[in-house]
Amino acid sequence: MSRGSSPEEIKKAYRKLAKQLHPDSNPGNKAAEERFKRVTAAFDILGDAEKKAKFDRGEIDADGREQMRGFGGRGAPFGQGGGARTTFEDIDLEDIFGGMFGGGAARGGGRGFAARGQDVRATLEISLEEAILGATRRIQFSDGRMLDVTIPRGAADGQTVRLRGQGSPGRGGPAGDALIELRLAPHPLFVRDGADLAMDLAVPLADAVLGGKVAVRTPDGTVNLTVPRGSNSGQVMRLKGRGAFAGGLRGDLKVRLMVMLPDSEDPGLVKLAEGLRSRAG
Repeated sequence: MSRGSSPEEIKKAYRKLAKQLHPDSNPGNKAAEERFKRVTAAFDILGDAEKKAKFDRGEIDADGREQMRGFGGRGAPFGQGGGARTTFEDIDLEDIFGGMFGGGAARGGGRGFAARGQDVRATLEISLEEAILGATRRIQFSDGRMLDVTIPRGAADGQTVRLRGQGSPGRGGPAGDALIELRLAPHPLFVRDGADLAMDLAVPLADAVLGGKVAVRTPDGTVNLTVPRGSNSGQVMRLKGRGAFAGGLRGDLKVRLMVMLPDSEDPGLVKLAEGLRSRAG
């Protein structure tokens, strides 16, 4: 048969093979049973004009699915009752249907079959700093390939990065793409508040009372924050433009001051506190 075989010719070829390979005709023959499954699955696509057209264009895989998920690039198994994982990639279509997919064309003569390769998907967990500032990360696929993924500046949780041509190989057509979904990992210090970030900052008592500069960790690195004289716990200060991104704009870092007493008892501080208490009473 040729690539342009009629539905009747396809059905005739299927019935002939199905009769030969049916389990009733081959009791205990596992190889014939698996081949019967593959032929039946192939006919489900080839015997439906709309499905066949979509398959020819690479719009569906051998299981009839519009989008394959996972890294194998070989589709899902035909049937659900166990047995080997089989796809059109595993089937010698020329052997099954007389070269109707153009298998003979590859060896000279006629127009060959062409289909775009399947897309493959992966999830990559990134830090808040990588999401804000951008970065390059390396990811390994199940087939052993290593790819560098460029995380764009201001990346959002759930955003997908597309690596064109890095998916499954095509069958006479272009390769599919690799789709990398970015997942933002929880941060031990910062809490998101829209485009802003919030954090607690321990401030020594002396700096809170007298004022001073305290080192603050930000997504861009460490900076010095000027603590005003007479600051109290719970007071919030803003570092402009040191937050996260939302809508393409970067927010602020909100720093909540937490005044800390010395680790050990200070006699002078105790005397001062006693004096304050007596005056207040």
